[in-house]
Amino acid sequence: MAIITLTTDMGTRDHYVSAVKGAIYSQLEEARIVDISHHLTRFDIAQCAFLLRNSYKEFPKGTVHIIGVDPEASVDRSHMLVECDGHYFIGADNGIFSILFDKIPENIFELNISQDSDDLTFPVKDVFTKAACHLARGGTPEIIGIRKFEVQQKQMYRPILEESLIRGTVIYIDSYGNVITNITKSLFQQVSKGRSFSILFRSSAYSIDKISRKYSQVPEGEKIALFGSSEHLEIAINKGVEGAGGGANKLFGLKMYDTVTIQFE
Repeated sequence: MAIITLTTDMGTRDHYVSAVKGAIYSQLEEARIVDISHHLTRFDIAQCAFLLRNSYKEFPKGTVHIIGVDPEASVDRSHMLVECDGHYFIGADNGIFSILFDKIPENIFELNISQDSDDLTFPVKDVFTKAACHLARGGTPEIIGIRKFEVQQKQMYRPILEESLIRGTVIYIDSYGNVITNITKSLFQQVSKGRSFSILFRSSAYSIDKISRKYSQVPEGEKIALFGSSEHLEIAINKGVEGAGGGANKLFGLKMYDTVTIQFE
């Protein structure tokens, strides 16, 4: 029996997530459901893609991932089932599949599942759970979908490169207040070529001139830059969480899509 994961922007204050889980259990009592997150910024597929791409590979192959961010279908976008790296992903064709993977998925299907009601406002419960349970039982995508060969493309912020500069963007802020950018470790190594550098953000008053390997390499409350488990550049405060001075986002006033620059000598 495959695992079914849920990634949504529904929060946990309302009934929505419970309704989705109830719909799954009504169809498949022995289902195994894992919550990845329900606290994403509303309709932000970039945040959703970042969380999923840094978690899905840790699950067994055959896992089914329901994507409940901006899930409605429309005239120019359908509900899709995508297979990549041995995993299944169910969501709206809103551009997320083009930023979730670094390659074209192996198999792409447009879902043709009929709903039991005329209510089109809750496809995560009324469409996606049916597809997920079908796959979790061992069903094949061809039975519930029509094969396609492309997904909608979405252009996301990419680092700007110059001979002595990388200008990146904040793409995620975690619950510790750590600020994660779109500058990857491989890109940094490609451009740096061993040169000295300064990481600049918000103003010239804030800069870091070294990359650490772990948070504890600086004193508590001190700013730090490192490549975390996602291999993206992070700006952080060692143990700088709520109630202990605050995280890097609050202390430095960094927000989503702010600029972080690496200047090389």
